[in-house]
Amino acid sequence: MKFIKKLVRNEKGATAIEYGLIAALIAVAAISAMQGLGSQLSSTFAKTSVSMKV
Repeated sequence: MKFIKKLVRNEKGATAIEYGLIAALIAVAAISAMQGLGSQLSSTFAKTSVSMKV
């Protein structure tokens, strides 16, 4: 019984899970932003390459 009461009072696990979820959301946002930026950079370099060949 004491073990269950101790688990209920212990919030370290919940806090770690919350921080993990926040980190995952930030990672998803960063990846999606980098994918959009990456395609723009790719097209810019392709245009520059074509311009330099002429």
